[in-house]
Amino acid sequence: MAKNPWVSGQEVSESLGISEKTLQRWREIGYLKPGTHWRSAPKPQSIPWKPEVIYHLRWCKEEMEYWLAQDAPINDLAA
Repeated sequence: MAKNPWVSGQEVSESLGISEKTLQRWREIGYLKPGTHWRSAPKPQSIPWKPEVIYHLRWCKEEMEYWLAQDAPINDLAA
């Protein structure tokens, strides 16, 4: 069975060498697209207005590499 590609923000931030706050900024400015790069995790005990966000690690990594190639300021963006 294949490993689930959707992982926690902590796993993505550690793998990419960035903070979870940076992931949040990338979502806010549109570098990471909902449904493609991230989605809400279905957890019944989560508060409906603050669900856990999970990420597709490979697609996030590909997006980061794309923006780095474009010389985008992906690590030092202001929220």
